[in-house]
Amino acid sequence: MLSRFMSGSIRNLEREYSCTVRLLDDTEYTCTIQRDAKGQYLFDLICHHLNLLEKDYFGIRYVDPDKQRHWLEFTKSIAKQMKSQPPFTMCLRVKFYPPEPAALKEEITRYLVFLQIKRDLYHGRLLCKTSDAAMLAAHILQAEIGDYDPGKHPEGYSSKFQFFPKHSEKLERRIADIHKTELIGQTPETSERNFLQKAQMLETYGVDPHPCKDVSGNPAFLAFTPFGFVVLQGNKRVHFLKWNEVTKLKFEGKTFHIYANQKEDEKITLTYFAPTPEACKHLWKCGVENQAFYKLEKSSQVRTVSSSNLFFKGSRFRYSGRVAKEVMEQSAKIKREPPEIHRAGLVPSRSCPSITHGPRLSSVPRTRRRAVHISIMEGLESLRDSAHSTPVRSVSHGESFIPRSRSQATDASERTAVISDEAYSPSDSVLPTPVAEHSMELASSRQINGAPCSIEEEKESEAGTPTHGEGGDFGADGRSAQEGAGGDSALSEVEQVNKFVLSVLRLLLVTIGLLFVLLLLLIILTESDLDIAFLRDIRQTPEFEQFHYEYFCPLRRWFACKLRWVGGLLINK
Repeated sequence: MLSRFMSGSIRNLEREYSCTVRLLDDTEYTCTIQRDAKGQYLFDLICHHLNLLEKDYFGIRYVDPDKQRHWLEFTKSIAKQMKSQPPFTMCLRVKFYPPEPAALKEEITRYLVFLQIKRDLYHGRLLCKTSDAAMLAAHILQAEIGDYDPGKHPEGYSSKFQFFPKHSEKLERRIADIHKTELIGQTPETSERNFLQKAQMLETYGVDPHPCKDVSGNPAFLAFTPFGFVVLQGNKRVHFLKWNEVTKLKFEGKTFHIYANQKEDEKITLTYFAPTPEACKHLWKCGVENQAFYKLEKSSQVRTVSSSNLFFKGSRFRYSGRVAKEVMEQSAKIKREPPEIHRAGLVPSRSCPSITHGPRLSSVPRTRRRAVHISIMEGLESLRDSAHSTPVRSVSHGESFIPRSRSQATDASERTAVISDEAYSPSDSVLPTPVAEHSMELASSRQINGAPCSIEEEKESEAGTPTHGEGGDFGADGRSAQEGAGGDSALSEVEQVNKFVLSVLRLLLVTIGLLFVLLLLLIILTESDLDIAFLRDIRQTPEFEQFHYEYFCPLRRWFACKLRWVGGLLINK
């Protein structure tokens, strides 16, 4: 505590801070900002550096000393948001995924979204079936190394690239076959566009998973996509709520509530538990921003929302920025020469090694691969007969932003959607709350592959191992979660009782406070000699005079008598 106080005092004496932002291609942009600079200033500097106009889809993410991720708020001072000492380190990421990324106006925007989705694919956030995975990886190969050349690409060349958290030799051969035969002649721009068109059709497109637990203690991942609110368990999407169905998002401590109207007479409430209160607040703020961005017609309709009920001191938050419709309309008006794009090519990547050369799965520790495999197998077994695999309703997309082909595909699914052949278990490194440090094994493997590690990567770059003490191991097997379900449910009941008692106490305190204020006002009216117009008018009313002589004066004499009696007892003793 003292060190934080001292560091804050030293920081307040500085007039300028150094700030480093890691971009999506893993290059770094370093600048100096003033002490009172707001987030919008830094974001505009980065967009100018990238020559980016369609910038509303992007945001700046940072991690606090407690390993909790945050999105930088553009309307607030950077220094006041950062809890760490300068120099500050952050990352540029896609914050709002475009509903149709392939239809973005400018190539530079499509390229940055391509880099983000490629990162999602590698870290397990974008999960798909094997057939889709091979096509996506082949498009990445075509975009980065061009046409197949026997002289440059020897047998097994696709195994030198890491596209997914784990993959087999059979998948590698399929990737190479597609790259050799089906994608010849495609330019990087065409391959990236085809990649985006394929990715946007997947159920986990746009998913930034927030690890939580349901009321039974089963691990789940909550996410906000361009099409609505999603809950993923095992290899299934167990809940989907379109944005126009979600009526309210609320959190209390570690408890997150989603209120929705699916039909005129059907209201539902979903409840989940985050690892920490800070993680729950971050989840709530992400939901508020995504709902405003995708649901509203105009930014003038944005309102300040509160997480609290009456007599509770809750959080208030307001989304600042344009909404999706306004962004699309503004993008259509862009008329300029396409900016030059400097693609990463074969430069080694530190956090997404799909373009680094090395043995297969070398950047994933052996212990993590084993844990992921166990998680997949036992997660499927635990969810096979789970009641929580039942969807809220038929999952179908009906938003105006949804591509026609995607809407037709999802309308056909009447039950829980199976999103892949394996359980949705994004690598431990991408759990947005909380983020832990690198393991030594991961760091050494990265260095062996020629991909340097950095402090910032350990904190934010989708690579770490969550600790068991922070809300449990969400990447662990489903069986251990079921064994602890009884204890978690009992704990949740105790928390609900404590919250009820706390609410009653707060209500009682507010009532006592109001009565005390009324008593003070009554004493001022009856005992003070203040000659104020409205007090004089009140004193002259017949009702007040009757109250004063018939009730207040006898009550005052009674209190005075009791006080003299108590005073006499104290003096005699």
